[in-house]
Amino acid sequence: MFGNRVKIDDELFEKIKQCAAKAGYASPEEFVQHILEKEVARLTGGDAGRDPEEEVKKRLQGLGYIE
Repeated sequence: MFGNRVKIDDELFEKIKQCAAKAGYASPEEFVQHILEKEVARLTGGDAGRDPEEEVKKRLQGLGYIE
């Protein structure tokens, strides 16, 4: 994870932090990763093989509700 870096404008990052907190994400990084995964899946048609139950489980783990 330390090898990949993306520069984000400070103003945008502040908005990302606010949105992440509002949506209940553990960190801005988790929020950005989730949004990027969704967009990549949408653009590549990768949503077809995804299990909605697994997505919910992953989200709950990220929020700290389950281990």
